[in-house]
Amino acid sequence: MKIGIIFNFNPVWMGGIIYIQNLIRILNWLDDDEMPEVTVFYRPDLKKYLDSIEYPYLIPVEWTFPSVIKGTFYSWLRGKNLFIDKILMEYKDLNGVFPVMDVPVRCQQPIKVLSWYADLQHKHYPDFFSLRKRFERDLRIRLMLRNMDDLVVSSEAVANDFRKFFKVRKSLNLHVFHFSSVVDDFSRLDFDEVRSNYNLPEEYFMVSNQFHPHKNHEVILNALTQLKKSGEIVHIAMTGRFREASFSSYMQKLHKIIDENNLSGNISLLGLIPRDEQLLLMKHARAIIQPSLFEGWSTVIEDAISLQIPVIASSLPVNIEQLGETGTFFEPHDDKELAKILASFPERNMDDGFYEPYHERVRNAAKTFINVFKAC
Repeated sequence: MKIGIIFNFNPVWMGGIIYIQNLIRILNWLDDDEMPEVTVFYRPDLKKYLDSIEYPYLIPVEWTFPSVIKGTFYSWLRGKNLFIDKILMEYKDLNGVFPVMDVPVRCQQPIKVLSWYADLQHKHYPDFFSLRKRFERDLRIRLMLRNMDDLVVSSEAVANDFRKFFKVRKSLNLHVFHFSSVVDDFSRLDFDEVRSNYNLPEEYFMVSNQFHPHKNHEVILNALTQLKKSGEIVHIAMTGRFREASFSSYMQKLHKIIDENNLSGNISLLGLIPRDEQLLLMKHARAIIQPSLFEGWSTVIEDAISLQIPVIASSLPVNIEQLGETGTFFEPHDDKELAKILASFPERNMDDGFYEPYHERVRNAAKTFINVFKAC
């Protein structure tokens, strides 16, 4: 099988970048005769992320994609999809191409093309988006639903959102693919040294989310405030890219809660740290906390599952779908409930296994992804 992968994301959207990286890496768990040839059409500023992927049948092809606005306008004007049609014409031996995000008009070639959309957060929390962003997202989705035959989503929750908020025609093939995280080898790192470098105590919980309002860091800070009042000592390590407080109203809000409740000794804001160090710190945490108000399918939870780490998560349908009975859940605005969970959370044995074995889970994800193309 020969698959084309479109690697055309905004470089600041780490969620999309990690999605593509994991998508290709999981294929290494297939038997050699099952492994597809993967041609990745990438924009130049994403090359460093492509270079970090090890896969024996990967063919990188630098490609110039039009901007969304110009590409959409001229696609309408010329009656052909300028985002993808040239690829389909020059690489006619491909069995399928994924993910095709921009489809102003239907593609002209017989090769199967599959769209992907991460989530419909803008429908649940419109206040987190400008009017223009909401319009752009809705337009992109409506064109996708009109001009594509196959759409891949990451969870049943997202599939249900599409049926709820948009008219999904019966002929559209809606595929649910639960992606899985590949964890890099970090055995060369010494945990005590890394922990010391970040000035972390021996016992800590960990949060690894970008600092955006829907990631709901506030509930954690408020829970820490509750614990501090009752004399409980709990430490939280937070990783993720964030802007300086002076440029971000959300960061200003978080710092205000920290300062007003004297939480600086209970929290470590680590920022964006190397992936191998992040995984090592996650591996040794009491648990991973995923407090989001909204997720499509959480990469952080997938990381935790791959590392066999317990997860404390907000009680979103998608989190429950992802974790099942293995998760510990709290209402996302209930800091008192979260405080009780943190205060009584059991110590963990590093040898405990909470989920399906890592290699089995990743291999199953790879087979499911390949079957999406076969099902088309």
